Amino acid sequence: MLRRQRELDSALELDRADPRLHDVLRLGAYQLRWLTRVPSHAAVSTSVELARETVGEASTGYVNHSLRKLSATGYRLLGNGQSHPDWLVARWESRFGREETAQLIEWNDKKPELILQPARWDRDLLLDRLREAGIEASDAPFGAGIRLYPVANSRYPIAKDLPGFTKGAFIVQDPAHALIARFAAIPPGDQVYDACAAPGGKAVTLETHGARILAGDARHERIGRLADTARRAGVEIRCVAADLEAAPLRPASVDAVLVDAPCSATGTMRRHPDARWRLNATVFARAAARQARLLAAAAPLVRPGGLLIYATCSLEPEENEHVVEGFLSQNPEFARTPHADGSVPTELLTDAGDFQSLPQRHGIDGAYAARLMRVS
Repeated sequence: MLRRQRELDSALELDRADPRLHDVLRLGAYQLRWLTRVPSHAAVSTSVELARETVGEASTGYVNHSLRKLSATGYRLLGNGQSHPDWLVARWESRFGREETAQLIEWNDKKPELILQPARWDRDLLLDRLREAGIEASDAPFGAGIRLYPVANSRYPIAKDLPGFTKGAFIVQDPAHALIARFAAIPPGDQVYDACAAPGGKAVTLETHGARILAGDARHERIGRLADTARRAGVEIRCVAADLEAAPLRPASVDAVLVDAPCSATGTMRRHPDARWRLNATVFARAAARQARLLAAAAPLVRPGGLLIYATCSLEPEENEHVVEGFLSQNPEFARTPHADGSVPTELLTDAGDFQSLPQRHGIDGAYAARLMRVS
């Protein structure tokens, strides 16, 4: 529904409807247009009942009339690009061009595949168990995980229903985020503070590569999920509720800090279709200001010779290279350091040596990372 929201709103003429009915009408219209297994009369009657519960009896006539009219006449499909806000499409077109922007929008509008990263089970065992359960699977792009495909005539695979979930056989993580852990190339045995760790995917991946992890997050409500991910995956990760800007560690006390900064998430709109409607053109500058503060707070925690890894799931330069360049201009004790040879494909590296994946080019989530060393 969220992916098709703009199309639905146009067909329903929602500017004339009570705002409390908007989601009820969208859900009904989506069922009528896209869920062919739902009979039209059932979609309408369910929506009428939702309207009665949400707004009251007086609203049911309007909902019934609107959806029955839509069912009888159908509605026009909008053109490519109309599933995202105009300002965002224009922004991407100015950067990527029309053809790539159309490909990015098409990517965002498709249901995402489920990607698994082996944890307690190795790759071969996990593949064997999945195939024994009748689930088609293959290597994910760039060899970063296992990609699942829908089973014929069944629901799309759900992680908790897969073989090995309760045993911690795998975690769910897109290749882009697994590749950031490779790009970080943190030496085995190094102490790492993952400062914005929830839900814990990168912390688990770094630990499986040999790092010792202290995982923190300022959002107390997410600590439980972080701890559960670590426990299920069978990794030794200490979890703390901590705000990076409050300096939770002593200066120069860790070998590396990962700042996986909160961002606009424009690189993961395929998985989070609501994000396109939550953003506005001012969000990038606000996000960048916060990201700069987080980097500034993380820098003193890194020992000389240690690493500061900055990462986002954004496609936007303001949140990515501009933040890093601003940080480096104010912190001459840090410098970009080349990634370990062969850790990630060269096509995922920028001219400056940072990591950047783009969905329309690489077929994975959009993500960015910079590898900075404290040189003095």
